[in-house]
Amino acid sequence: MKLSKRIFDLVLASAGLIVLIPLFLIIAFFIKREDKGPIFFVQERIGYKGKPFKFYKFRSMITGAEKLGLPLTIEGDHRITKIGNILRRFKLDELPQLFNVIRGDMSLVGPRPEVPYFVKKYDDKQREVLRLVPGITDPASILYCDESVLLKDTEDPEAKYVNIIMPKKIDINLNYAKNANIVTDFVIILRTLHRIVGNRN
Repeated sequence: MKLSKRIFDLVLASAGLIVLIPLFLIIAFFIKREDKGPIFFVQERIGYKGKPFKFYKFRSMITGAEKLGLPLTIEGDHRITKIGNILRRFKLDELPQLFNVIRGDMSLVGPRPEVPYFVKKYDDKQREVLRLVPGITDPASILYCDESVLLKDTEDPEAKYVNIIMPKKIDINLNYAKNANIVTDFVIILRTLHRIVGNRN
């Protein structure tokens, strides 16, 4: 990762964490109040150069949800909690990944890191995306903001994801990375915020 990008990430992620501390506490309270389970969902994801790392989210599903269904989330998934629906609607469940950015596991902008299960399905060309530092948001995430809805009305959600959506997302991010810089990253962050707010009005 270039030094300028790393500084950009550290400054914005640190400022974001400081500003969002009250919101983190409120979210934690409601997650605990609903079912007494853990506040955070911690999962292994595959990062830069294929290195696994611990990926953090606010828990939006019932405890042990990963053992009760697909490694994908579909609109209306019965595993999602009441507070989880709200968190997912506004992408608030993703906020703890700011800690991943501080740790250096992720960048603010970069391809969304996949679970090992899906990375094992990459072909040689698709594995090129592992040369990029994963991020909280990216151009593909904006385009597929409603991915769970797209997967809802299909007989085999996993096949649709692996054969259609995942390859397109990888292509989008590889193309974006060719000319990415701090300015384009900042634009992607603004577009992400606009998409989240715009989708909920």
